Amino acid sequence: MKGHMKSKRTKSTKRYSKLLIKLRSWGNYIDEAYQLESMLAKKPARLQIEFVGSVEIPPDSALLMRSIILKRSRQTRIVANARSSLQGATSLIWLLADTRLIREDARLHFRPAGPFIADNAPTGWKDRSVFDNDDMEEEDYVRVLQAINEFLPVKELAGRPIELSVLKEFGLIDNEDVDGLLATAFGRAKERREKPRTSTKKELMKETSQ
Repeated sequence: MKGHMKSKRTKSTKRYSKLLIKLRSWGNYIDEAYQLESMLAKKPARLQIEFVGSVEIPPDSALLMRSIILKRSRQTRIVANARSSLQGATSLIWLLADTRLIREDARLHFRPAGPFIADNAPTGWKDRSVFDNDDMEEEDYVRVLQAINEFLPVKELAGRPIELSVLKEFGLIDNEDVDGLLATAFGRAKERREKPRTSTKKELMKETSQ
């Protein structure tokens, strides 16, 4: 009986999960963060996160999701699929995935802030001993940019749309690999469909020659 229960637990780690994050103009995405944590606690073999919409996830919520993702089991592979362009802190969640997919005409975009402002650009950034809510959010946003900087040169890219070609240059997307797998799968399916047609055509030619 105990052995049977163990086998069930082993199977549970092989499940695939999917989290859809609808980027909306309201809310703090805390519910999505706890949903993400709950899914990862089950140690699925793969968790696919899909982004739809163009609104930015607040920096604090993105940092919370980042902390959850970094603590995930090594057994879990995360696939992030951006079905829309990604703004600001949302880009960080996408970048943290093991496999990254993005719509062909979608882009990443994050504004400059803190030390990630070009040297020739005016800036109001300065050290403060007291923070109000806006300052706290800006500090969180700078931390988001610091994390993004591990994948992309933020200072050079902030403030302009990051196209698919740039993401390819930094080796950050897996669209081509997936397209190749799909092409192979469709090619095999096409071969299977055409085989009976070819044999039928040969039979017809044989009948005509007789």
